[in-house]
Amino acid sequence: MNKIQMVDLKGQYEKIKDEINAGIQDVIDQTAFINGPKVKEFSEHLSQYLGGIHVVPCANGTDALQIALMALDLKSGDEIILPVHTYVATAEVIALLQLKPIFVDVHPDFFTIDVTQIENKISSKTKAIVPVHLYGQCADMETIMQMALKHKLFVIEDTAQAIGAKYTFSDGREVFAGTIGDIGTTSFFPSKNLGCFGDGGAMFVKNSEMANKCTMIANHGQSVKYQHDVVGCNSRLDTIQAAILDVKLKYLDDYCKARQDAASFYNELLKDVSRINTPKNYNKSTHVYHQYTLILDDSIDRTGLQNFLKEKGIPSMIYYPIPLHKQKAYKENNQWEQFPVTEKLSNTVLSIPIHTEITKSEQSFIVETIKSYLK
Repeated sequence: MNKIQMVDLKGQYEKIKDEINAGIQDVIDQTAFINGPKVKEFSEHLSQYLGGIHVVPCANGTDALQIALMALDLKSGDEIILPVHTYVATAEVIALLQLKPIFVDVHPDFFTIDVTQIENKISSKTKAIVPVHLYGQCADMETIMQMALKHKLFVIEDTAQAIGAKYTFSDGREVFAGTIGDIGTTSFFPSKNLGCFGDGGAMFVKNSEMANKCTMIANHGQSVKYQHDVVGCNSRLDTIQAAILDVKLKYLDDYCKARQDAASFYNELLKDVSRINTPKNYNKSTHVYHQYTLILDDSIDRTGLQNFLKEKGIPSMIYYPIPLHKQKAYKENNQWEQFPVTEKLSNTVLSIPIHTEITKSEQSFIVETIKSYLK
């Protein structure tokens, strides 16, 4: 058996090596390394995949979130609602722009923002909600959009872990994650379901005027060279990365299906393990399994299990061991608040390997190893 990986990027690359290498070579031959033709081509192809929404590429997923917020003309002290169980980047960009992150606990089964708790956090200073489609499935976007309409709030979707997932509204409309709110953002970090070979990101924007503004901000605030209409930044998707992504985009649905099949096999293998809860699917969203995250019973020594898996050559990860409200950078404003679901999850979640190249024999070995520890 080959070495088990959390994400097997090399195995994935080997299957499309000729196409990837040809795409990279084409960029080198053109010597168009910054904003080359392939950036526009990839953006157009991704727009087509997502149903025609404007795609604005940028340097990484964190920049995508920051630029999206900058485009909303918010003022210092404005409040932005987000889940407390997420990667730090979601809160980081809010704080960097001198806005105030307002944390909300998450649903205990789906790990996404608990919509029943949002309304209590809305104040006169609230300007936007940033739902995070964590681990590969959508938050309850229909309810969130209804709240946003009621309170006149913007919605920025953090879709870094759920590109390719679909959300179904009550009227039967099925749309892609990231295309529901005012702006969707994503990351093309190598381990993402659609990942490049370095850093990369993008915004998905409904409104053409807003899309133009995001484009300007990402390009030093200029639409015409040396004419800076707004304060911007320098955030570009590298042309070589765009060429890689353009190849991999053709396989995104296959990648999602492979992860879904792997998750189904894990579910079958783990169905009789009473002390472990496997991921639950939110009925309005497909799940593309950026992570396969277990919830361990309190009786399980998570550190002991991780060490045992490591000894057997099996990697695992904890997303996220320290909740945002307990991080030093964000603790001051949230020291009196309690987020019991997130605090429990931070002590009990464990993600095990899932990726497009994982084999059933590897999965069986992983699960048998877990079971042997629990005996």
